[in-house]
Parts: sequence; structure tokens; C-alpha cells
Amino acid sequence: MTGSRPHTHAIPYARACLLAVVSLSLACERIPDSGDAADPVVETHTIGDTTVVRTVSGSVWGGDATLVPETAIGELDGPDEYLFGSVRSIAVDDDHNVYVLDGQARHVRAYDSEGTYLRTLGRDGEGPGEFKVPIGLAISEGRLLVRDPANGRVQLFALETGENEEWRYLPSDYFMNTPLYRDDHGRIYVDISDPQVHFIVMDSDGTQLDTISPPAAPVDFDDDKYSMSAVSESGDQWMSVGATVPFSPNWYWTVHPTGHFLSALSTAYRINLEREGGVLRIERNHTPVAVSDDERDRHERRIVDRMREVDAGWSWDGPSIPDHKPPFRGLAAGSDGRIWVRLWTEAQRVPNEEHDPADPESPPFTWVEPHRYDVFEADGTYLGAVVPPQGFSLSAPPVFGRSFVWAVERGELGVQRVVRYRIALPGS
Repeated sequence: MTGSRPHTHAIPYARACLLAVVSLSLACERIPDSGDAADPVVETHTIGDTTVVRTVSGSVWGGDATLVPETAIGELDGPDEYLFGSVRSIAVDDDHNVYVLDGQARHVRAYDSEGTYLRTLGRDGEGPGEFKVPIGLAISEGRLLVRDPANGRVQLFALETGENEEWRYLPSDYFMNTPLYRDDHGRIYVDISDPQVHFIVMDSDGTQLDTISPPAAPVDFDDDKYSMSAVSESGDQWMSVGATVPFSPNWYWTVHPTGHFLSALSTAYRINLEREGGVLRIERNHTPVAVSDDERDRHERRIVDRMREVDAGWSWDGPSIPDHKPPFRGLAAGSDGRIWVRLWTEAQRVPNEEHDPADPESPPFTWVEPHRYDVFEADGTYLGAVVPPQGFSLSAPPVFGRSFVWAVERGELGVQRVVRYRIALPGS
């Protein structure tokens, strides 16, 4: 492979148009320049068929964006239509209606853009329009698609009429919570873990086009070395429990709307987006977050206590907890093609609201790691960071749009709500 010398340039600060959802209307407003905005400095170079875009400093937004809640669906007490047991997946159509898959109730409820209940689709069972283990939603050509691996099919419901049909495939005994991906060409990617993940690629009419596997981790990466286990045997009884060394690197991937894979190994801030004829590699200068002594001690104690419940003589037999956290801990692709990189952050000690002074096992404090995302355009342009509010949950994969995010939020007493957040840029 041959390469070229890096080319460094500054990208002028871009004014963005923020689509703010207000009731049922969409408003477009100009975002003023941030007072401390710094034009991003970017290096680009080519290595063989790989184009590297590295952000050295600065961002297009010139600061952190926040998520402002606009609509919340879900109550502690009230009509059944607004009570959630276990939200597993969310989908949003072109009219901003939202579809919520409740894994406990085994049905999908539809709400309009203001959060008003519209209808329920599906129910528990094995017949037409019924779900056994529903996992993953997608919207395609005026239909809601629901993956149901236990029944070996994708259920489809017409958004206008609720009319039902199904696409059959071989059922699976493994039910991984992989999203139901859809690309910009209308193709659907159906996970058929057995137990290795691979996908049936279906056309918009259900025709099976191909079977593909996600990208494999680099050959020199051995995630097994970060795993530990404890085993005990007593007569015919056998028990095993496992743990992973905290803050160890991991291999991440997802399907991008272009129909290509987005992947990264978290040993470095380096993310690969496959594309026709090559790879776009996104890099960014990054200062790693240190692991505090309190964090290390807390994680070690938790793992040792858990392992010794199985094997009283167990001792730490894996690598030490690292001094710094990896750059990131997850990847997601927005419906508009933007790339959302979930970052590791500094843990914060907060009072434990469920602390019981009479229980010696109940700590007065707990630790939380605030959510934070870096956001890039599909061409590698670094836009900036997004900071979700407290309560923002990943119990169902968030839906990332250009101007909004739909996600689950856990409120008081653990009540789940599905919330639409507006992405508020600096100075807006």
C-alpha cells in the first residue's frame, strides 16, 4: 500500500439548520455563532483504498449540544395504553409517529408526534400477527416490520390499515437483542444468531438476497484474555459464572444506512466505515479518561464477591484493570447517516436513593457515568458532542435523527417513558 502526506486544513464554522418539532409543525431556525467556537482542524490522507479523516481539534458546532425533552410517553399509573413493562425497541415514521415494542406485553403500540395513543399492533402467540419473542422494529415503505426469531419470521403491519403479512425464515434458539436494520435501499438485515451473528439480507418485498456476516475483529485482538470465570461442582450440580475485566477494549460494529458496516476496536479512536471501493477511517485526537482508585476498588470488590459466591477460593486471574478507559463504548448510525460514538466518561458519585441504613449491604452512594456522544457526518466531519440528560437510558436502542432523538428514559421508581428530545446546538 502507498500513502500520501497528511493535509491539514481548517473547516469554516458551519451554521446549522435545526429542525425543532413544535406540536405538529416543523420550524427551521438559524443557529448563531458560538462565542467560543473553534474552527475544526482536520488532517486527511490516503493509505491504499482507505481515506483517513482525522480531527485534530475543534468542531463544527463549536461546543456541546444538549437533548431537550419535548414529548414523553409513559406513566406510573393510568390507562394501560400509557403503561410500559419493558420497552425493547422504538421506530419512528416519516410523520413522526412513534412505535414502541413492549417485550413484556409482546405487542407494539403506536403514538402520534404529540404522544397520543393511536393503536396496538400484534399480541402474544404464534398465529398471524402474533409474537413469541419480538425483537427489533423498522419502518419500510409504509409498513412496520417486527423481527420475531422464535417464530422464525418478520411480521409486517401496514401503517394505514394495520393489515398483516409475514416473511418466513428459519427459527432460532438464540435471541440476541440485535436491532432490525434497514438501509437506504430498502433492504432489511435479519439477525439469525446460531450463536454466531450473521444476517439474512432481504429485499423490500421479502426476497432473500444474501447471507452475510458482520466484520470480524482484527486477528491480533483476543477478547478472551479479558474474560475470567469461576466454576464449582458438587455431585451432579455444576455452576459457572463469568466476568470481564472492567474497561477492557471491545470490538463494535453496526449497519450504516448506506448498507455497509461501521466498525471499530476501542483500543484507539479509529472508526471504519466501509463504502464502495474502499474504507473511510474516522479518527480524532482524544484524551483518555483516567480510572480512579475508587472505581478500580469498587469494580474489583464487586467481581471478587460475585466469583467467591461460586468458588470461595477464587482469586483474580485476568489482566489488571487498566489505568485509563477506552476512548468509546459503542457505535450507532442515525437515520440520516450520521455516526454517533458513545464515549466513556468520568464516573460521578451520587447519593443512593434506595439506600437502607439498616442494611449493611446497601451503600449510601452509587456511581454513575454520564452519557456522552461524539457525532460525525458520514464523510468524517466532526460536528461535536451531544450530552443527554440524567435518566437517558439505553434499555432500547435510541433512534437518532438529524434534529431529534427518541429514547427510553427511566424516571422515579424506575418508570419507563419514551421521550422525544430536540437536539439543541450551542447558542440556540
